[in-house]
Order: sequence, then C-alpha cells, then structure tokens
Amino acid sequence: MFSLLFALALFVAAIALHSTTRRFVRNRLRYVDAIQKSLAPVVAGGAAFLAAGAVVAIVPVLGIGTALSAAFAVGSGVAAGARDIRQGTSPIVYGP
Repeated sequence: MFSLLFALALFVAAIALHSTTRRFVRNRLRYVDAIQKSLAPVVAGGAAFLAAGAVVAIVPVLGIGTALSAAFAVGSGVAAGARDIRQGTSPIVYGP
C-alpha cells in the first residue's frame, strides 16, 4: 500500500518538476544561447541528480530511483522548453 502511494507521489513530483522546468526555460531563458546547446539538458539533469542525491541521503524513505526520476524530469523539461523556443510555440502550461 505504501509503495503505491510513494510511486504516485513520485509521479506527481516528476510531472511538477518537468512542467516547472519547461516553463522556466521557455519564459526566463528565452534569450540565453547556452540553453539551445545539446548538452544543456544533460547538465541540468546532472545538477538535479546531485541535489536530489543530497536529499535522498538525508531522508531514509527515499531511494536512488527518486533522484533519477527527478533528474530525468528536469532534463526532459529543459529539452522541451528549448524545443518550444526553437519552434516558436508556446503550449498552455498553467501558472505565472
């Protein structure tokens, strides 16, 4: 029962990280040339993995899968935001 709840919470957190990162890249980093490089999602995902790894080390309930999913969500959000900028599209992502 608890593993299902943790999996659901992890899924919701990954969606929130992805959409927040995508919106941040699209709105705030629109004119930054480095975000258009192919290495930008990897660097952002690696930084998120290190940050989540520190949290995982402190909280015993979380595991390495949590850090990996956070890193993947941030990296894919950066890639999607950069793609939105290149294509000139602005999909509806609610929030300021």
